Amino acid sequence: MSDALDVSLRLVKAQTALVRRFDSRLGSLFGVSLADFLVLLHLGRAEGGRMRRVDLAGALGLTASGVTRGLAPLERIGLVEREADARDARVAYAALTDAGRERLADALKAAEQVAADVFAAPEWTTADLAALTALLTRLGGTGLPEDHGTGAA
Repeated sequence: MSDALDVSLRLVKAQTALVRRFDSRLGSLFGVSLADFLVLLHLGRAEGGRMRRVDLAGALGLTASGVTRGLAPLERIGLVEREADARDARVAYAALTDAGRERLADALKAAEQVAADVFAAPEWTTADLAALTALLTRLGGTGLPEDHGTGAA
């Protein structure tokens, strides 16, 4: 097996383990998955707590139909709502509800704790995290969206 394939498979396995940890904590405490949390986080960081559905799909790396499927359960439980554009009926927004903002604030604290547990010292140093961040960025990994004053940070 090539080194490139070996490191790729290790990265996939590590990603799976991380998703499992986040899903477990977020699901047991707040009834949301990591994927749900990422939707809420992007909306929470967006101007006005809302995004065009097509832009949300791009930010999450999903297709338009994939984001629609992901939003449906969040809409059903009242965390997200669909908003029409007053100027263009073809444009639809996904917007956080007040309940969605509250759930995001609580889930963000839990997600921060999961991340802190995963990358706890002494196994991980500040230099390790900086190096890993740089390497993941080279692979196309991006950080959190900017906080536009919604308090989601």
